[in-house]
Amino acid sequence: MENGSKIMDDLRSALAGAEEMLRETAGDAEPKMRELEARIREHPWAAVGIAAGVGLIAGMLLSRKP
Repeated sequence: MENGSKIMDDLRSALAGAEEMLRETAGDAEPKMRELEARIREHPWAAVGIAAGVGLIAGMLLSRKP
């Protein structure tokens, strides 16, 4: 049963580390998201074109038959 307890402790430790990393990443991403939103508002048609292009390429790649 000690093995199971060790595994649970390791999982809790890994989860705590992942939560901390997520908090740090979210804090770093917020200013970048604001900047991206501002650029999209400045150039909405460019954003639509880029999204359409990405969607077209993704659709082509996903529809490929092996």
